[in-house]
Amino acid sequence: MSLLEVKNISKRFGGLQAVKDVSFSVRPGMIKAVIGPNGAGKTTLFNLVSGFLSPDEGTVLFRDRPIHGWSTHEVAGLGLSRTFQHIKLFSHMTALENVMVGRHIRGRAGFVAGMLNLPWTQREERELRYRSLETMEFLGIARFAGIEATSLSYGQQRSVELARALAAEPALLLLDEPAAGLNMRETVDMAGLIAKVRDLGVTVLIVEHDMQLVMNISDEIVVLSYGEKIADDLPLAVQKDPHVIRVYLGEEEC
Repeated sequence: MSLLEVKNISKRFGGLQAVKDVSFSVRPGMIKAVIGPNGAGKTTLFNLVSGFLSPDEGTVLFRDRPIHGWSTHEVAGLGLSRTFQHIKLFSHMTALENVMVGRHIRGRAGFVAGMLNLPWTQREERELRYRSLETMEFLGIARFAGIEATSLSYGQQRSVELARALAAEPALLLLDEPAAGLNMRETVDMAGLIAKVRDLGVTVLIVEHDMQLVMNISDEIVVLSYGEKIADDLPLAVQKDPHVIRVYLGEEEC
């Protein structure tokens, strides 16, 4: 049974066919990666899967429900969270407060109730804070809780963004180039965090350029070339696929 099912999706931008008839599935408890050379359509595919874009054709099913047309809030409430290639933390907020933003999807208090500062909303806020700090402790970054998020190092900010997405208690976590801008040591640490998240029971779909990271942590890999899927297999099989070697591994990474 698949947690995510992508069925024959296509997307055009004017005369550009960004994604063409792509299908794949993601089973619960796995790490699946999407790779491909520059212009392969990875970002467009990721935005289609996360609901940021609607396909021209085809369907994206999450927990057997089509999610195109849903708001990002609704998709998150269903159990799908994502990070971004370019870090989007809130400035002038601590790392913990940023993580709490992600956790609020699991709260009940609306704007009016929060403004009235009712006893039950105070209890909920304490619970949100506790659970958010618990998430940071799980990822080993609780020591940054009281520090303004944007004053942290780039690698630390990446970890805070991961914690914010994880705080929403997703069933499926979409990671958009989590190692982008990281040095070798930080990339190794990020790989360890992603594996730790998977071991927690969270399914992961990742778009990433760092081939060593992808090969080390992925259970399956989808390869795109010019918007089309050319492989969908185990990492070792992908490494040995002649088509992949010709159109991707032998070319300069983007």
